[in-house]
Amino acid sequence: MRIDIITVLPEMLESPLGCSIIKRARDKGIVDIQVHNLREFTTNKHRKVDDYPFGGEAGMVMQIEPVDRAISFLKEQRAYDEVIFTSPDGEKFDQPMANSLSLLNNIIILCGHYKGVDYRIREHLITKEISIGDYVLTGGELPAVAITDAIVRLIPGAIGDEQSALSDSFQDNLLAPPVYSRPAVYKGWEVPPVLLSGHQARIEEWRHEQALERTRRLRPDLLD
Repeated sequence: MRIDIITVLPEMLESPLGCSIIKRARDKGIVDIQVHNLREFTTNKHRKVDDYPFGGEAGMVMQIEPVDRAISFLKEQRAYDEVIFTSPDGEKFDQPMANSLSLLNNIIILCGHYKGVDYRIREHLITKEISIGDYVLTGGELPAVAITDAIVRLIPGAIGDEQSALSDSFQDNLLAPPVYSRPAVYKGWEVPPVLLSGHQARIEEWRHEQALERTRRLRPDLLD
């Protein structure tokens, strides 16, 4: 899989995309992640990629020309399944969407910035808009990292135990059950006896019951 990220702040992406599961997946050749500085695609001698909005509103707007040049440059090299824009008013990102995106071959993620982007970008160049929550961030770099991380860990071979990803929260619209490790007793706090029983059928039943209980209590909306 290949993920191309277009941003005005590539340095914000270096650390999170260069460690842990994402780094190992990149080192194995499971995913190819390329970060592109939008300023490399502007014709402005000062490398500006923003300008004042028509109509006099406060703030600056990402211009259409450098974004179009960047996307066109990438599309000349390969076909893309989705061109994604990170936006507060996009479709809410969730685990089913992460699952779907992880099955694609090539995607572009455009990180928004400033007051927003020239709306013609969204009308003519973007195929999917994604929001990671009902709040506003300085830019789309952090959402791009969140989306990338959620996608990459689902690609076969990215994590050591692929079953682990399939048992994560939200995979079946339930929160994950509690997990415990050694020691079995600490300061008098005990691990549930069923987990020490060795009876796998009972353990799985307990896990499902716990997942249901936690979902009803913490995220009842998922059961709707």
